[in-house]
Amino acid sequence: MRKQKEIIDQLSDRELMINFYLSQGIILVTALSLTPFLFTSFSDLFTLFRFEKIGQVLFIGGGAGLIVVLLDLLLMKILPESYFDDGGINERLFTNRGFWQIIWIALLVAFCEELLFRGVIQTKFGLVAASLIFAIVHFRYLVNKFLFVYVVLLSFFIGFIYEYTGNLAATFMMHFVIDSLLGLLIYYKNRS
Repeated sequence: MRKQKEIIDQLSDRELMINFYLSQGIILVTALSLTPFLFTSFSDLFTLFRFEKIGQVLFIGGGAGLIVVLLDLLLMKILPESYFDDGGINERLFTNRGFWQIIWIALLVAFCEELLFRGVIQTKFGLVAASLIFAIVHFRYLVNKFLFVYVVLLSFFIGFIYEYTGNLAATFMMHFVIDSLLGLLIYYKNRS
């Protein structure tokens, strides 16, 4: 984890953001590249987002995201700080951003990752495959056993919400709420 932190610390802010956009681009391109092979058309994939089901999106997706954030805050209070050490990536990513940049980052991550992991992988290969691949792609957590298990469980929970609602907009909202609130928490914690 120290080596990862050293690498992160050596990156300029510009390099960090290039890597961020590159990783999200790879995830998005992967989802879009798989779509013609696994779906009849691109519209079949995008119809999985049903924003008109506002109750599912706000109450189930947003509520589940809020529950995860509250659980995170509780665990951060009772567990040692080392349990949440991701090598400094989240700290670097969110500390130097403003409110709207954090919202944009959370929107982009939620869209790209939910499109690939729930929209493509879970829809076509199931909950277990999507959850395990999601956890492995977040490889920075592999060296921290607690974070890795936590991300696996979180991925299964997001996948369960998708199974329950059948609505990618609900998991998008859940993912967005988690990332934006935790990103804003890091930002405001490091400002004071």
